Parts: sequence; C-alpha cells; structure tokens
Amino acid sequence: FFQKTLTAVKNWFTLFGWSKGQNPISVPYSLRRDVCKVQVTSSQDKVFKQNLGKDTKTVYDMLFHLSGRLLPGITSSQSLPLDPVERMLQLHWQHSTLLAFLKSQGAYLSHVMPEFLLEPDDYKKWIKVQSELKVGDVKNSDIFSNKHLFILEDSIFETMSKRAWTDVLLQVYKVFVLPRVSSCNITDLFSLESVQNMPRIKSEPLSSNIYSPYERTILTWLNKHYEKNRKTVWKDCQKGEVPPMRWIVNFDRDLLDGLVLAAQLAAYCPYLVATHFVRMYTNPRTPEQFLHNCLILVNAMHAVSLAIDIKV
Repeated sequence: FFQKTLTAVKNWFTLFGWSKGQNPISVPYSLRRDVCKVQVTSSQDKVFKQNLGKDTKTVYDMLFHLSGRLLPGITSSQSLPLDPVERMLQLHWQHSTLLAFLKSQGAYLSHVMPEFLLEPDDYKKWIKVQSELKVGDVKNSDIFSNKHLFILEDSIFETMSKRAWTDVLLQVYKVFVLPRVSSCNITDLFSLESVQNMPRIKSEPLSSNIYSPYERTILTWLNKHYEKNRKTVWKDCQKGEVPPMRWIVNFDRDLLDGLVLAAQLAAYCPYLVATHFVRMYTNPRTPEQFLHNCLILVNAMHAVSLAIDIKV
C-alpha cells in the first residue's frame, strides 16, 4: 500500500508540481539532492561548488508554484556554505523552516523531524554533532532544539527518509491543491430526491480528525453521483443486479470494486456505459472480480484519454 501511495505521489508531482511542464522526481533522492541552485559537494580533501544551473528545480520552486509564496528567509537562488558541518546546519535549518511553514498552513507533520529530510551523510554529521554537544552548552542551545535524538542505521534511515518526504508531499497536496476544490454548491449536491435520505458528510473543519473539509467535499460528490447513477448505469448489467445503496466514507475500501469511480465517470461520459460499464460485476466478491471491474474502469479512462500514467 505504501509503495502504491509513493508511486501515485511521485507521478502527480512529476506531472503537475512544477511550472513550465513536467519535472521527473525521485523520492527521496532528487528532493534531498536538489535543495539549492548552487550545491556544495565534497570529494576527499577538495571542496568545490557544482553549479546546478538556473533550470534546476528545487522543492522551494515547487512550493512557490503551488502556493505562490517563498519560505521565510529562503531565496529562489539559495546557496550553501563550503564547510561540511555548516552546510549540514544550513540544510537542517532550511528543512525546519519548510516543516514550520507547512504546519502553519494546516499540514500534519509533527512526526517528521528535519534531520529525516537530510542526505544520509549529512544525517550522520547531524548525529555526530548532536552526540558531541555538551549538556548546558548555551552557545549551541538555540541551534540544537530537539529534545530527542534518533540514531538510525543506514537502511532504516533510508526507509524513514522516504516515508518523511512522501508525507511532506502528501501534506503539500492537502494544503495547497485540495483547497482549490469548490464547496460553494455543496448544499446542492443532495437536492435530488434520490439522495435526500442519505446520511450527510459534515463539512465543518472539526467534524473529522482524518479528512479535511475539501476531502469531505469530494466524498460528498462521490456519494451524490454514485446514488444518482447506479440505477441507470447498471440497469442492463450483464453480471448481476443493480448495486445497492452505499455510504462512501473513505478513499480506499469504498473505492476498491471500481463501481463508485465508474459511476462518477458515467456522470460525465454516459456513452461509456454501453461499451464498458455494463460488463462490470455489481456485487463483486472475489479478487478476480475486483480486478475485472478495475480493468474495465482503466480501459474506460484510456478511451477518453483520462488515464494519467495509470497502470494495472
């Protein structure tokens, strides 16, 4: 499940996270590497600057494209110190600023430490400096504000870093992309007689500790179109009866059988019903039947050129 989530996140940000077209990313490698327009690299005793060029896109460029704002104290052409330890401290401060900025916008990232966003070598430098820090050292007390020190092995750190960067991207999507979902007509979604008796999904900010108001607007939209279209889409179905009424409250289990998403697609492309959706199982029970439905849904999305790098 995590790998599928990572793939979806990587694909979306590659396609839509940047200005002036696509920018392939790898999580966490390119995000950790391309943190500044001018990157300082160390090779044995020689230290030199590697100019990444003005066309290099950093995570700060991505945030500026999606939010229209630069992070406080960080410019679009940020450079790093030559000294490896100072470089690490600068990066740690930048990642701390990044996390603080996202949290101020409503992101849930209390579990992500700035050091988890560093390169492995910089993380080792961070651990070494932290371990050598004397208790009560007033001079460095403002720099090292973490109360807990997590010393991770290389393989565990890579796993943690990948998860941390994935969560950062997911929260960036939540706070800067999902709010574009309009909720002005949410009261009209249940105006139809066929859905008036369905339970409502509350849109108040504090009514859920899992989904944001914008995610709940999408759930309301899914409920409305499924209930409105299930009897018309599958009235002539070949593999069962009309699917029963359901209350869609999450984005994983309730969408597994493909029926809810097919109902959404049928609302905008009704001509796909006769060519694709009538062949779906309306009460799937086995993994093979679930796969059958999802293959039909993917084929339908390909037919209308809606499949954005969708693979089965």
